[in-house]
Amino acid sequence: MRQFKKSKKHKNILVISLGDPAGIGTEITLKALGSKLLNENIKPLLVGCKKNIYKTYLELIDHEIKNIPNPKDLDIIDIPLEKTIIPGIVNSHSGNASFQWLYNAANLVLEGKAHALVTAPISKIAWHKAGHEFSGQTELLGELTNKRTSMLFTAISPNNGWRFNTLLATTHIPLENINKHLTKELIRYKLDALKSFCHKFKENPVIQIAGLNPHAGEEGKIGIEEQNLIIPILKEWKIDNPSISIHGPIPPDTCWISSAEAWNSDSSKNNAPDGILALYHDQGLIPVKLIAFDEAVNTTLGLPFVRTSPDHGTALDIAGKFKAREKSMIAAMNNAWILSQ
Repeated sequence: MRQFKKSKKHKNILVISLGDPAGIGTEITLKALGSKLLNENIKPLLVGCKKNIYKTYLELIDHEIKNIPNPKDLDIIDIPLEKTIIPGIVNSHSGNASFQWLYNAANLVLEGKAHALVTAPISKIAWHKAGHEFSGQTELLGELTNKRTSMLFTAISPNNGWRFNTLLATTHIPLENINKHLTKELIRYKLDALKSFCHKFKENPVIQIAGLNPHAGEEGKIGIEEQNLIIPILKEWKIDNPSISIHGPIPPDTCWISSAEAWNSDSSKNNAPDGILALYHDQGLIPVKLIAFDEAVNTTLGLPFVRTSPDHGTALDIAGKFKAREKSMIAAMNNAWILSQ
């Protein structure tokens, strides 16, 4: 386990691992770094293949895309590609490259040479082809630091500045295994993690938890998990956390409606919860991406440092076409800076 060495000297440095080179990671990173929406205090340190960064830069210029920073003006930790990578086609070489870039980027933060970590998207298939049997970047970072992690998605509404938060109780596991993982200890731990994050922005946050079954079980008629597990946990958790308003289990098909209304409103005053606990991956990410696809940021809780990432994947279907939107990457960088101060 590596220990995190926090350094005031490097408080504005964000280390950025560039993700799978067959995807859009380098493209969206360069676009984000040239955006006027990026916090001007951020000092980026890129970890990737310098030759590939220059190649992407020249191609963006050829496509007449404006305000792209010249790589000669950027700080880059150069870890060259072993083989030429074709955009849109992942393989063991692209998987190993993205793994090594992330591994080295994380160690830079742990050594105190950067203040926070931003990660471009990787391909789990490519990692597995390269022999790296992790289900995602979050899981690797948890092992590197020997910390228990949580996956939270946060977004700030461009309409009113309201912050929208959804934490996933379970992440990259098959649906058929979710029941085995939803234990009393896990749900309490995730509620505590969500409460701690929401406390950063509000003294007494309001939290909701989604039900597992349709209609949140309909009092046991469409599943027993709510009656036997979730409701008893919430009763106990309320006693231990009397200053927190918690509601649930809420039927999953209505759990995010007030959040959608709050997101689109002109006013920051609303009745939406400050945080929602989703019980499995797609239950939380479908509404998050429908409501806030361009602004949502994957944030890893539990690490000794801040780590953020865009809320989307490698976008192999548009890799090399220079059509990728950089807004979620900008949000990832800005949130990494905000949360690490």
